[in-house]
Amino acid sequence: MDFVLTATGLVILLLAGDTLVRGAVNLALRLGIPVMIVSLTVVAFGTSAPELLIAIKAALEGAPGIAIGNVVGSNTANILLVLGIPAVISAIDSSNCDTRKSYAFMLGASVVFIGLSFLGPLHYWHGVILLALLFAMLSESALSAHRHRANGRCDPCDDTEDLEGVDDDMPWWKVILFVALGLIGLPFGADLLVDGAIGLARDFGISESVIGLTLVAVGTSLPELATTVMAALRRQADVALGNVIGSNMFNLLGIMGIASFFGPLPIPVEILSFDLWVMLAASLAIVPFVFMKQNITRVWGAVLMTCYAIYTIILLS
Repeated sequence: MDFVLTATGLVILLLAGDTLVRGAVNLALRLGIPVMIVSLTVVAFGTSAPELLIAIKAALEGAPGIAIGNVVGSNTANILLVLGIPAVISAIDSSNCDTRKSYAFMLGASVVFIGLSFLGPLHYWHGVILLALLFAMLSESALSAHRHRANGRCDPCDDTEDLEGVDDDMPWWKVILFVALGLIGLPFGADLLVDGAIGLARDFGISESVIGLTLVAVGTSLPELATTVMAALRRQADVALGNVIGSNMFNLLGIMGIASFFGPLPIPVEILSFDLWVMLAASLAIVPFVFMKQNITRVWGAVLMTCYAIYTIILLS
C-alpha cells in the first residue's frame, strides 16, 4: 500500500508539475516577460515545485530527513544523472547564456547552504538568508537582461524555441486552466508521496534520509531529466546545463529557504557527514568544462552516470 501511495503521488506530481510549467511559461510570455527571465524563474521554480511541496509536507509531518534529503539528493542527481544522460546522447556546450556567472552563483549557494547546515537546525532566520540570496540572484539576472536590451545586443538565451512548453496559440482560458490544475495537483501528489515514503522507510527499516536521497530525489528530478533528454535528442543539449543550474539554485535557496519557516529542520548526521559533500563534489565536477568553455563530452557524461550509480549503491548498502 505504501508503494502504491508513493508511485501514485509521484505520477500526480510529475503531471501537475509539467502542467504548471506549461501554463506559467505561456502566461509569463503573454505578459511580456523576457524569455531568459522566464527560464531562470518561472521554469526553474515550476520544475522545482514538487521538491517545494514535499519539503513543506515533510517538515510539517516531522520528517526532516525526507525534506533535506530530497533537496540534497535532487541536486546531486541533477548534476550526475540529469546532465550525465544527455551528455552521453550529445555533448553539452557550456559556453552559452552567461553559464559561468550562473554556475558561480550555484556553487556559492551550495557553500552557503553547507555552512548554515553546520550551525544547527534550520530556522526561519536561515530561510531569510537563503531567500535574500535568491532575490539577489534573480535581481542580477533581471538587470543583466535589461542591460542586453538597452545596449541593443541580442540575448543568446532569448529564444522561445529552446523553452519547453511554449505555445503561441494557447488561449487564455487554457493558460489559466493549466496553472490552476498544476497548483491543485502538486500539493495532492506531494501529500501522497510523502505519506508513502515515510511508510516505506518504516516498513523496510531504511532511514527517512536514504528514502529522500534516492527514491524521492530521483522521482522529483524526473521533470528535469525528461526535459534534458528531449533537448539532447533534438541536438539542443546545451539547454540542459542552464536548466540544471537554475533548478539547483532554486532547490537550495528557494525550497530550503521557504521550508525553514516550517522548521526547525534538524540536519541528519549522515547528510552532514557525507551527502552534503557528495553534492558539492558533484557540482565541482564540471568546473573545468564551465570555466574553460569546454563541451561536457560523452565520456564525461558516462563518468557522471557511473559516479551516481556508485553513490546510490553506497546509500543502499
